[in-house]
Amino acid sequence: MEKIIILGITGGIAAYKAAGLARLFIRNKYPVQAVMTPAATRFITPLTLQTLTGRRVLIDVFDGERPDKVAHIDLAARAEALVVAPATGNTLGKFAAGIADNFLTTLFMALQCPVVLVPAMNERMYDSAAVQESLRLLRSRGYHLMEPGAGELACGIAGRGRMPEPDAIYTFVRHKIGKKDFSGIPVLVTAGPTREPLDPARFLSNASTGLMGYSLARAFAERGAKVILISGPVSLPPPLGVKLVPVVTAAEMYRAVLEYYPGCRVVVKTAAVADFRPSMAAPEKIKKEQAGLTLSLAPNPDILKKLGEEKGDRLLIGFAAETGQLVEKAKRKLAQKNLDLIVANDLTVPGAGFASPTNQVTLIDAAGRVEELPLMEKEALAHRLLDRIRERLTRG
Repeated sequence: MEKIIILGITGGIAAYKAAGLARLFIRNKYPVQAVMTPAATRFITPLTLQTLTGRRVLIDVFDGERPDKVAHIDLAARAEALVVAPATGNTLGKFAAGIADNFLTTLFMALQCPVVLVPAMNERMYDSAAVQESLRLLRSRGYHLMEPGAGELACGIAGRGRMPEPDAIYTFVRHKIGKKDFSGIPVLVTAGPTREPLDPARFLSNASTGLMGYSLARAFAERGAKVILISGPVSLPPPLGVKLVPVVTAAEMYRAVLEYYPGCRVVVKTAAVADFRPSMAAPEKIKKEQAGLTLSLAPNPDILKKLGEEKGDRLLIGFAAETGQLVEKAKRKLAQKNLDLIVANDLTVPGAGFASPTNQVTLIDAAGRVEELPLMEKEALAHRLLDRIRERLTRG
């Protein structure tokens, strides 16, 4: 039986954002069935959702396509999750009180899957005693509620009650409904570049954006791990459910990694750590009028080598970004650093380098097995890597 995401849409101005949310789920291979309240159809047309999802939108509990099936019961059995976005105060009150007067509220009573509710309304309505009591009851019954954002509301005032953006809702839902095969396992991920100061205005660094490491940290958290993310300077928001430890230099990353390393079972080192730093940073900005500039560089500590020397029974995974002889260089690094698995990519391959949403990698394990993966989005690659890590953990 095909499992689907049910997207419930209720009658608030934020209903227009449901189209973007539906597209996000579909883009990530989740089939979507839209269910609208009658009031929601005044804000966004059923035709819009039908076109995006490829499925007839369900509104009327008595409008069954299949006379041999009870529509809301059949749909409840196929639901992987129900996401109600926006969830108005009216619908939240009906959910809490057990009122079933349209397809969405009737379906709600038949569900046994995870439910994510995304309240969106005027701040005064959100803070009202009735809505807060509904939210309290729904939380106590195990439903997942996403806090509304703050900002300018449809009525023109600024306050709390805005519906979060679709990508934030999608991430929240993934965190709640994903398989939990890493439940409780402590994981350490490093990500991003380091910066080695040359003077107060300049530094040595590289083109890493941190996207691969953040994708891995997010995937681990979605699958139940207790994740510590040690990150160099990036412009990415921290993933939901992850403890972020920001650092700047290689020396700071070294100290942070050694602090958290003892308590972790799995360590994934994706950070692009600078191999060298200026021997001495200038106390004042270096002026270009100077005749010339010669840099004296000192080696940074080899974090991955240090971890390999103290690995114990931990699972240690490293990354190798190369520009030729990919497998040979990666195998040498795997052996030298005492790794269990290395993820290698060729920076000269289009779509596989820094600052790209995609990557194409080769996996090599300590037994010498080589697996080439096709070009794919880094989020998808993160879950493929977690599948391989899970297999190794299961084998012990």
